[in-house]
Amino acid sequence: MKRDIYQKLSAWKNSRRRKPLLMQGARQAGKTYIIKAFGQSEYEQTVYCNFEEDHGIESFFDKDLDPDRILRDLSLYYNVKIDSDRVLLVFDEIQASNRALSAMKYFAEQKRDIHIIAAGSLLGVKLSEPGSFPVGKVNFLTLFPMTFLEFLDGVGESRYRRLIEEQTRPEPLPDAFHASLIDLLRQYYFTGGMPEAVKHFAETGDALEIREIQEEIIKSYVMDFAKHAPASDIPKLTRIWDSIPRHLAMENKKFIFKAVKKGARAREYENAIIWLEDAGLIHRSAAVETVKRPLKHYADHGCFKVFALDVGLLGAMSKTPAALLAKGDRLFTEFEGAFVENYVAQQITAHYQSPLYYWRSRGGKAELDFLCEFEDRIRPLEVKAGINPRSKSLRSYDSQFSPPALARTTLLNFKKDGKIINIPLYAISKLEEFLGDTDYESGVWF
Repeated sequence: MKRDIYQKLSAWKNSRRRKPLLMQGARQAGKTYIIKAFGQSEYEQTVYCNFEEDHGIESFFDKDLDPDRILRDLSLYYNVKIDSDRVLLVFDEIQASNRALSAMKYFAEQKRDIHIIAAGSLLGVKLSEPGSFPVGKVNFLTLFPMTFLEFLDGVGESRYRRLIEEQTRPEPLPDAFHASLIDLLRQYYFTGGMPEAVKHFAETGDALEIREIQEEIIKSYVMDFAKHAPASDIPKLTRIWDSIPRHLAMENKKFIFKAVKKGARAREYENAIIWLEDAGLIHRSAAVETVKRPLKHYADHGCFKVFALDVGLLGAMSKTPAALLAKGDRLFTEFEGAFVENYVAQQITAHYQSPLYYWRSRGGKAELDFLCEFEDRIRPLEVKAGINPRSKSLRSYDSQFSPPALARTTLLNFKKDGKIINIPLYAISKLEEFLGDTDYESGVWF
C-alpha cells in the first residue's frame, strides 16, 4: 500500500550525508512491506536478511565486524554481488543481533557507498539499552500506523486526500464533501491504521474480520512482552496495556498507577511504561503549566496521559462492537470521547513526530487537550468529540496567555470564529499550516 514515508526513503537514498538507515516502528506497522517495495522500485536488486527467520545470518558477524568480509560472505550466501549503490541491503529484525547492530558503525565509516536499511519491531527497545547504539553513525526514520490521509489512499479515496491538502484557507467545504469525509473518518476510527486491517477493509469491508485482524495484532504484542521484556516487567506491561481503554474512558484521562493495580507506585511501573514507549505501542502526553519553549523543560513528566498507538487497536482492546459503525456519531462520543483524543494524538505524532503535551492550569481548574510546538511557536488545541463548539478551556487558556491563534478540532466544518480556527477532525494534518504567525485578512494566517 502507498505510504508517505516512501518520499523520505527516496530523500535518504539521494542524501549527501546518507548513512545506514535504522527504521523503527511497532510490529505490523508495515516496515518490511515498504522497505521491500522501495528496494524493488529504486534498486536493481534487494538482499533481504531477516535475523529472526534465519538465525544463521548472525554467524557472518561473529568473527569480526569488517564490512568487506561481511559483504563477501553475504554475497556468497545470497548469490548476489553486494558492491555498489545498485543493491539495497536490508537487515530486518536487527534487534535480534547485537553484532549486526554494532556493525552499522563500521559500514558508516568504511563503506558509505553501500545502501543499508536496518529495521526491527523492537528496535527502539534495543537502542535504549546501554552499549547497543552506534552513536552518530546512522540515520533514523520511524514508521507509524497509517494516518487518516494514508487511509484515504488505501481505500481508494485519494480524491478526498487531495481535497484536504489543497485547502489553503479555513473556509467550509461543500456539505456533501464534509459529510463524506466524516463518514470516512468513522470508518477509520474502527479500522485504524494498521496496514493489514486497512487492506482488508478496502477489499472486503468486513468489520468482523477486521476486528479479528486487530485482535491477532494485539496478541502478537502481548507475546512480545513474554518473549523480549525483562521477566519482572511482564505482569506490569500487561496491566498497563490492558488499562489503556479504562484510563481513556475517565473524564480527564490522566494515567493513574493505582488504577493499574491497587497500591501501585510510579517507581515500580516506570520501566514498563518506558518499554512500551520504546516499542512504539503507546504515546505519552505530559502535563504543562508554564507554557514556554521548549515545552520539555517545563513538562511535569509525573503527570501524563497514555494513548494507544492506533485508534483501531484501541477499539479492539475496549471491545467496541462493530455495529457502532452504522450508528451515526456514537462512535465519536463513546467512552467520553476516548477515540477522538486518541485519534488526534496518533495523527499529531505521525505527522509532526514530536512529543505530546497538554496544558493544565495551576490548581487544575482548566485543562486543554494538546499543546503543539511548531518551530518557534506553541499553539493550543482543544479536541471535541462531537459538534459542540463551546470552548471553556480554550477561552481560559486565551485569558492567561493571549496567543495570536487558537485551534479547535471537532466534527464541524472549517470555520474561523475570531481567534479560534475550527479544523475538522479529518483535517488535523492542516494544523501547523493554519496556525502560522501571519495575518488572516491579508490571506495568510496570524
